[in-house]
Amino acid sequence: MGGKEKILQLKNLDWLLIIATLLLVAMGLVAIYSSSLQKGDFLNFKKQLFFLFLGLFFMFFLSFFDWRTFRDDPYLILIFYLIAIFLLIGLFFWAPEIRGVKGWYKIGEFSFDPIELTKLVLIILLAKYFSTRHVEMYRFRHIILSGFYVLLPSIFIFFQPNLGSILVILSLWFGILIVSGIKLKHFFILCLVFIILFLISWMTVLKDYQKERIISFIQPHLADPLKIGWSQNQAKIAIGSGGLWGKGFGKGSQTQYGFLPEPQTDFTFAVVAEEFGLIGVIILFFFFSFFLWRIFKISFSAKNNFPRLFAIGFAISIFSQFFIHIGMNLGILPIIGIPLPLVSYGGSNLIMTFMGLGILQSIYRS
Repeated sequence: MGGKEKILQLKNLDWLLIIATLLLVAMGLVAIYSSSLQKGDFLNFKKQLFFLFLGLFFMFFLSFFDWRTFRDDPYLILIFYLIAIFLLIGLFFWAPEIRGVKGWYKIGEFSFDPIELTKLVLIILLAKYFSTRHVEMYRFRHIILSGFYVLLPSIFIFFQPNLGSILVILSLWFGILIVSGIKLKHFFILCLVFIILFLISWMTVLKDYQKERIISFIQPHLADPLKIGWSQNQAKIAIGSGGLWGKGFGKGSQTQYGFLPEPQTDFTFAVVAEEFGLIGVIILFFFFSFFLWRIFKISFSAKNNFPRLFAIGFAISIFSQFFIHIGMNLGILPIIGIPLPLVSYGGSNLIMTFMGLGILQSIYRS
C-alpha cells in the first residue's frame, strides 16, 4: 500500500468518534493526575498514558482489518471464546488474591483482566449468532443457546467474585436480545428466571459483604456509615461540594485528603464532579453522548445485521458501564466496582475499548 493510499485510508475513518474518544481519555488523565497529587505517586498516570498509546495502536491496526473475517469465520470466534474461558478459569490458579478477589493476572507492574477480553468476544459472538437467526427469534431455543454462551463465562466471573461485570454482560445479552426481536412473553420468562436465580444465590452463594452492599443500597439507613456506607457517603460529599464550577484542579478536599476511596477507578466521576463541578459533569456527559451517537450512527448505516448488532452491542456495553458507575457514585446503585469507560484508570478496559473501536472503524470504512 502506497503512501497516498494509506493517507486516503486514514481519511476514511470516523475522526469525530476518535476525537470524542480522546477527549474522554483526556478527562480521565486529568482526574488520574489530580488524584495522584497528594501521594506524589504518578505511576498509574504514566501507565494510563502507555495504555492509551497501546490502545491507539490496536485501534488503527483493527481499523484496516476486514471485519467480515469475524462474520464469515465462526471457528475464529470459537477460538477467541475458548481462550477467554481458559483465561477466566486460569484466574483461580494463577492470579493473586487482591481484596478477596482473583480478578487479574499480575505481570510485573501491570495487570491483565480477562473479563474485558470476554466482553469484547461476547459482543462479536452474539452479533454473529443473532445476525443469522433474527428471523427465528420466536424460537425460545435460540434464546437458551445464546444464554449458554453468556452463562458459561458468567459462572467463572461470579465465583471470583465480580458481580458488577456479570451485570454488564447480562445487560449486553438482554440488549441484543431486545434489538434482535425477542418476544415479550420470552422476555418476562427470562426476568422471572433471573429473579429466582438471584434469590437462590442470596441464600446459598452470596458472601456477607456482597449482601451488605445490596442491603445498604435498598435500605441506606441500615448501613454502617463507617463501613459499607463510607464510600458512597464520601462520593456524595465530593459531588455535592463541587457546586457549579468545582473546587479546581487538585483542590478537591475529598479527593486530595484521601477521604474518597478508589478515586482513580470506582469513584472517578466523583473526582470530576468535585474538582470541575456541574460544568465538568455536563461536559463529560456531552462527550459520552456524542461518543455513543457516533457509534449508533455506524450501526444505522451498516448494510447487514452483523455490523449493526456489533455496534449496538458495543454501545450497550459502554453505556451500561457508564450508567452503573454514575449510579454507584450518586448512591442510586450498590457499589459493584465498575470503572467509567475511557475515563477511569485501567489498562485492560481501555485497550479492549480501543480494540472494539477499531472494529467499528473497519465497519465504518466499508
